[in-house]
Amino acid sequence: MQESVIYQDILKKGIAQGFAQGFAQGFAQGFAQGEKQGEVAVILRQLHRFCGPINLEIESRIQSLSKPQLEDLSKAFLDFTNLADLQQWLDSH
Repeated sequence: MQESVIYQDILKKGIAQGFAQGFAQGFAQGFAQGEKQGEVAVILRQLHRFCGPINLEIESRIQSLSKPQLEDLSKAFLDFTNLADLQQWLDSH
């Protein structure tokens, strides 16, 4: 049965379809991850300019935020007056 032309055709189509789906899914995940890393980098640069070097705990907390949370932080950042505002925002999110 495995040697039949029909079986081989179905197998090739299945492999091609699986490869295409895997590639598309991997591409989408890679794009989303890269986009998030870019947002984190921008926020960290802004914070560094705003208040100087940031300790690793705060940096780690920022990196662990979801994409929507990063977007919220980028908006909230405009209202911060000091580092305590950032810590308070992180504690509430």
